[in-house]
Amino acid sequence: MIDTLIRTVVPPKPALWRRWTSLPMFSCYNRLAAAALMGNLVFLLLAVDLYAITVQTLSDMVLINLSVAILVRQQYVINGLFWLATRVPPTWPLQVRRSAAKVYHFGGLHSGAAFAATGWFAALVGVQVTRYLQQPDSVSVAGLWVSVMLLGLLLLIVVMAQPRIRGRFHNGFERVHRFGGWSALLLFWWQTLLTTSSLLHSVTFWMLAVLTLSVLLPWLRLRKVAVEHARPSGHAVITRLSHTTPFAGSSTAISRNPLLEWHSFANIPTPHEAGFRLIISRAGDWTGRFIEDLPRHVWVKGITTAGVANVETLFKSVVYIATGSGIGPVMPHLLAAQVPIQLIWSARSPRTTYGDELVEEILRAQPCALIWDTDERGKPDLVKLAYGAVQAFGAEAVICIANQTVTQRLVQELEARGIPAHGAIWDS
Repeated sequence: MIDTLIRTVVPPKPALWRRWTSLPMFSCYNRLAAAALMGNLVFLLLAVDLYAITVQTLSDMVLINLSVAILVRQQYVINGLFWLATRVPPTWPLQVRRSAAKVYHFGGLHSGAAFAATGWFAALVGVQVTRYLQQPDSVSVAGLWVSVMLLGLLLLIVVMAQPRIRGRFHNGFERVHRFGGWSALLLFWWQTLLTTSSLLHSVTFWMLAVLTLSVLLPWLRLRKVAVEHARPSGHAVITRLSHTTPFAGSSTAISRNPLLEWHSFANIPTPHEAGFRLIISRAGDWTGRFIEDLPRHVWVKGITTAGVANVETLFKSVVYIATGSGIGPVMPHLLAAQVPIQLIWSARSPRTTYGDELVEEILRAQPCALIWDTDERGKPDLVKLAYGAVQAFGAEAVICIANQTVTQRLVQELEARGIPAHGAIWDS
């Protein structure tokens, strides 16, 4: 099988005009973000044409966009979106199913709405400052200062969320989003209390209550749980948790300091067994310290949340491409065997790194799996292997679980050739 896949000839890409949707700038994520912004722009043009925009209108648009940005990231909403998308039956046309499988791009709505909310709020502050300069008594000084501080926070959050800054200063991005988001919510409450006479009859009050509950829900389920570990090598550890049994294709965020840093890992539940495992490999300072100093307990919060591989049930058969510890998100699907799967796993000395027991478990679930040892064979051409596996296996889609560079390249190359391909998009 390996020789057959290696000899695969990948056809050239079609003309650019036929594959424009596979280009990064036209990704579903960016199209959703653009749709959110265009919706706001259309409203702005209509508002300017039909009536003068009032302070209340600006305030309402800020609240609407913030509600979309916050709620679309809520764990229950995410699981609901995945559940709804995967109700599409595999008998429907492939084009419909591959579009439904893009559900994990929902972050585009978050980004577009958050950016729009910041723009509307900047306009609101501009109106308040103008009124204050023209008629100082017409604007509350306290309310104006709250607005200015709030705008500063929103701008900081938007700046830190830019891909290059987020990638380079991820811990800073995470803390700014957490503490800045909480502070912004408190300032919105303060502003509402200053400007609203009848809270119970205020739409703003009730929407803020919903958003506050949305933010609080994961933290209301914060708990410290015991963990057990198996460390097959200095590069990886397999951690077992027993406080719940999650569904295949979900992830859990764990922390050793819940206020400062959280890291999400794919859950590996075993059918008919309680609890689940996490594969944690050395990928930075936090994971390095975790592997070297294995804790007895970790913090968890919220509920287990659906991930990209859940879209497999939309297809009649799937090729999984995994590299390194990317085998973690794939394993629960191998064990659950909900659809026919062909696995290609590329890793450095997989038996030495992850242990014989894990490799044998994979082979029992997927006897035809292609496990590519990069120490023996060098780095593979994953595009060629994936394309060859699709042709040989007759698969409808490819799901890639790898690092950002590999995932983006593989997805773009396969999508350009008309093969539905899906992988994480690193937007949080």
